[in-house]
Amino acid sequence: MSNDQPVDIYPSMNVVKEQEADKSEKIKPLQLGKRLKEIRTAHGLTLEEASKRTGLARSTLSKIENEQISPTFQAMQKLAGGLGVDIPQLFAPPKQIKATGRRDITRREEGKPHPTTTYEHELLAVQLTNKKMMPFKSRIRARTFEDYSDWIRHDGEEFLLVLEGEITFFSEFYEPVNLSDGDSVYYDAGMGHMLVSVSTEDAHILWVTSS
Repeated sequence: MSNDQPVDIYPSMNVVKEQEADKSEKIKPLQLGKRLKEIRTAHGLTLEEASKRTGLARSTLSKIENEQISPTFQAMQKLAGGLGVDIPQLFAPPKQIKATGRRDITRREEGKPHPTTTYEHELLAVQLTNKKMMPFKSRIRARTFEDYSDWIRHDGEEFLLVLEGEITFFSEFYEPVNLSDGDSVYYDAGMGHMLVSVSTEDAHILWVTSS
């Protein structure tokens, strides 16, 4: 490789990471009785109906819901089977999907240009801030391994799809591999990697980077 200074290979990748507040949330005490009642009422079942479905006595179900007794594993199997849920769902409700309603359309050749020495990037969905993924298309100008001063490495994972032409994909821990139209690769972006075009015309690829 040459001793030239590293070039600006990638566009700035400001992707969102998990909120620190979410990481620091305290673990809530287990409330199996409350959870069981939520599942039962969500199914529109009375204690009597739930008793028939699960094979557990009405009084037993009532005591479990009121945290007066703890069910045995066998009883939890009957609860899960009778209520049509998995056992883990008796302990915690599934995470709610929150739709933010965000959307950004990028018309053909209307992305934001970001040329570098080895690539010519076209950034996509640039109107959205705090994205969890960064999509961009690139023309691969590099033609030899020596066009790079060092391996490219950064946080996160990356997906690459060849749109036109053919590339050689170099990576730190694997043998080089050639990829052509329609081929793709998903890899750990912390592993050294780089691309060169080997087709007559510069190859055109789609990249999606995520933290």
